[in-house]
Amino acid sequence: MERRRMQDAERTERAGGGRQEPGEPACRRLQEEEREPDGGRLLTAGRTPQEAGERCREIEKSIIKRFRKEIWRPFVKALNEYRLIEEGDNIAVCISGGKDSMLLAKCMQEILRHGKMEFGLHFLVMDPGYRPDNRRMIEENARTLGIPVTIFESDIFQVVADVKQSPCYLCARMRRGFLYANARRLGCNKIALGHHFDDVIETILMSMLYGAQVNTMMPKLHSTNFEGMELIRPLYLVKEADILAWKEYNDLTFLRCACRFTEEAEARKEQADQERLSKRQEMKELIARFRQINPHIETNIFKSVENVNLDACIGYVEHGRRHHFLEEYDRG
Repeated sequence: MERRRMQDAERTERAGGGRQEPGEPACRRLQEEEREPDGGRLLTAGRTPQEAGERCREIEKSIIKRFRKEIWRPFVKALNEYRLIEEGDNIAVCISGGKDSMLLAKCMQEILRHGKMEFGLHFLVMDPGYRPDNRRMIEENARTLGIPVTIFESDIFQVVADVKQSPCYLCARMRRGFLYANARRLGCNKIALGHHFDDVIETILMSMLYGAQVNTMMPKLHSTNFEGMELIRPLYLVKEADILAWKEYNDLTFLRCACRFTEEAEARKEQADQERLSKRQEMKELIARFRQINPHIETNIFKSVENVNLDACIGYVEHGRRHHFLEEYDRG
């Protein structure tokens, strides 16, 4: 019933059509379209259209030139190695407003513009109940970066506000479902999320230390609830430190966390406690300590799930079925 109520409350707002056309320079589109009603200045930062277009081009250039080794090459490597994009795909890049998803949007624009493959590209923002200033920051950053976003609304924050047990898990599941549904409505067969290399290795450690299993965050997945749709993670090999460096180099400010629970904790001066409760934050700190002993620790953690030796495992799960090493032991 709650789900139906949220769907009824949903409203779609399109900014610039929400679609990137192949070969279309995002910054030229920004320069031509993002004007005040009098045709004079841009809606953001008091820049003229020419100034805004130039800033956008400099940000794009930094990805290809200044951060070619750190961002562009790992991005392209992941696309190729995991076959994340196929000819004729229609992809919805899901933008939360943070640094990762905004960088992902720019990388996808660039690969569409300079790559050899033809595919459709949309930029999808779900507003789960952001505060007005957070919503405004997303819209202004999208204009600055020349990203034509489609924004749709839900009341997910309101729904999970009264959930006592695992509200973050429920929120994440609901948001993912809404993104899939709206991507399908736009005719997309894939959604792209901004998870990066650090997210992957933190997930590996969390699954071992808290889940008693060896799991990782996969570079792509078939949706279990939306037939024919896939989830892809093009920043899979890009390190968070390099994303932060790109953000600082271009003097960009993005949302850190727009979660109402986190904001309320900060307002009550409880951010330190909030971070201690975060298992992912624990993993970040643990990896930082490991790095002092072994500078290659992140790569080794990542490689561990590429080099799983089933001959040296007591048990494993395949296609939902659990196996034990004794099943094969006496067969030589």
